[in-house]
Amino acid sequence: MAVNKCVKYLLFFFNLLFWVCGCVILGVGIYLKVTKGGNQITDQYLPSFDLMIAIGVIIMVIGFLGCCGAYKESRCMLLVFFVFLLLIFILLLAAGILAAIGEGKVNDWIKKKLEELTPISNQKPEVIADIEKLQRELMCCGLMKGPSDWTKIPDSCRCNSTAPANVCDNGIYKDPCYEKIISYMKDNMEVSLGIAFAFAAILLFGMVFSMMLYCQIGRKWQKLTLA
Repeated sequence: MAVNKCVKYLLFFFNLLFWVCGCVILGVGIYLKVTKGGNQITDQYLPSFDLMIAIGVIIMVIGFLGCCGAYKESRCMLLVFFVFLLLIFILLLAAGILAAIGEGKVNDWIKKKLEELTPISNQKPEVIADIEKLQRELMCCGLMKGPSDWTKIPDSCRCNSTAPANVCDNGIYKDPCYEKIISYMKDNMEVSLGIAFAFAAILLFGMVFSMMLYCQIGRKWQKLTLA
């Protein structure tokens, strides 16, 4: 029985695309790490650029294994490729399910961490700088209670010319940053979950094609041995 060329080349091009995606993720991760300054307040709750770089490298290695396995018709490479995809598939599903059912606990955990940063004026200068950066970006003031979290209200709490009237009170952002940080995290998590589940569906196709080719190669060699 000959190996189905359609399945073979579909798997090869699938993995070539997989490898290119890994290169793109790696490149974007390195670019963001070099050019974008992180914020200690939010970085501890979201995947870091280092994690993005690691994911890019892992995807590149898996894509390379899949390409070689499909092109050379290597059962060993295809089996390793399948196992890697299966592990990532299980991890993605587990992470997605845990994130979906544990949203309330995550919110409580973030609230507790933010409470530890008050009073703000007692924090390290770099932490205060990150809080002020968040206040400008999210149009808020203070972390838990609003402007009263500051002993002296900084300029970052003052409304700019583009700020909507409903977020200001006497030229100061009236809302604390807690709820806006939670909303910011939630938006990022929803995007991440969407990408994760789409990626899991792609992995499923890769596993099916790799196992089909693995079985076909096995039957081919079995036939040649018996002949």
